[in-house]
Amino acid sequence: MSRSHRRVEVGSRREARRDLDHISAIIDQGWRRVSSTTGYLSEREARFVMAAAALAPAQGKNLEIGSFKGRSTVGIAYVTRELGLGTVVAVDPHTSPASTDPDLKGKTTSYEDFVANLKTAGVLERVEIKRVYSHDLAREWKDSIRFLWIDGDHTYKGAKADIDMFKPYLVDGAIVAMHDVLGTFEGALRVFVDEILDSDDFGPAGFTGSIGWAQYRPRDGRSARFRRRRRLLAVPARRLIPVAQRADHGLHGWNKFLYKFWRPLAPHGDISPQQLARFISA
Repeated sequence: MSRSHRRVEVGSRREARRDLDHISAIIDQGWRRVSSTTGYLSEREARFVMAAAALAPAQGKNLEIGSFKGRSTVGIAYVTRELGLGTVVAVDPHTSPASTDPDLKGKTTSYEDFVANLKTAGVLERVEIKRVYSHDLAREWKDSIRFLWIDGDHTYKGAKADIDMFKPYLVDGAIVAMHDVLGTFEGALRVFVDEILDSDDFGPAGFTGSIGWAQYRPRDGRSARFRRRRRLLAVPARRLIPVAQRADHGLHGWNKFLYKFWRPLAPHGDISPQQLARFISA
């Protein structure tokens, strides 16, 4: 290798590091806004969602299914605004009560709080709000998707429908992330295992917190390196499905033991922007 070529490679690595440092700084700023927004997304999960929205190497829209009061919406809208990465579409009927949504304790909608939180965070103009169910939006959807965040109906039927309806619009390289997968929602977990980890349409994949994520890579998802990784992740995840099925009234006894045994075997720690960049550039 010539010295000039080495210099180009070194320069490229330094430029990539600078870009990732810049993205990390934006995520830090985004977290300050997210942390003051009502919701149930942990810091680990919020930082990952922002990193995924920032690093998905594809052109298109950013679609959020399930917004509640806007905690994830704020993060996605902030980083995509700062980096010029497409429109954010947030779909949620904002109705309560719902089978898998938090109880609003007498209120019938989360919509007013959602809009107020977007205004407070300064990102309302970046969000295309769709106050409907995802299946209603799907009837008119025609746009490419670079980042798909699914945090809506956690039942098997609802989560599978969200994947089935919007997967055809994923751009090669898009990132899909699902909330509450590695927990006690059997439907969302089973969909993630069946439709993503078991599918050769996806390449790099993993967990962080309760989030399951994968990169849409139909061109090379069947390669041995990706298939092996997805299968390893699916082993503990599949074992957790019957545990989640029995957890309607909490984790107790043997079921709690199984949960504590299998969940740590599915690596779900922090994923930094630098680590995510390495995963999706493999």
